[in-house]
Amino acid sequence: MVGYDRTHPAELALARAAELAKAFDSRVVVADVAAPEPLQTMPGAFGLAPYYVDTAEQGTRSDEELWQQHRERVESFLTEIGVPHEFAGVVGEPVEEIVDVAERRQADLIVVGTREPGFLERLLGGSVSQGVARRAHCDVLIVHPPAAASGEGEAGVSTHGRAREVPR
Repeated sequence: MVGYDRTHPAELALARAAELAKAFDSRVVVADVAAPEPLQTMPGAFGLAPYYVDTAEQGTRSDEELWQQHRERVESFLTEIGVPHEFAGVVGEPVEEIVDVAERRQADLIVVGTREPGFLERLLGGSVSQGVARRAHCDVLIVHPPAAASGEGEAGVSTHGRAREVPR
């Protein structure tokens, strides 16, 4: 199972998950998590509490459009290399949803990407990949971005064993 949101780290994770699925003759479940939109508030009058604008239908529509774009990209890539797959578009907090999809699908492995955290992220520990690694009940593979000097080419996996980005 791979967490996917079309960011560069997610593209690397998808490529690594595809490599592993091909090597072990298995399928990839792609969990595409849309974070919930915060409720939109309008300022309250006369010091009263604000009221909320109902945008649930609009949020669902935009999530479905985003999932469709992601699904087309993922299906194109995985079909081209012959890896069986399924797509799970969910709304929620990424860590909880990725772990939940993995549990419901009885995944043996969760593959997630990571970017090198900045000082504040390291201090607060706000990484999705770290959260998944802490909460998952199965193994987690965290795919790191290649080092700038790794010499990785466009043709595939580098000699350092790091996955390449999904072709665009």
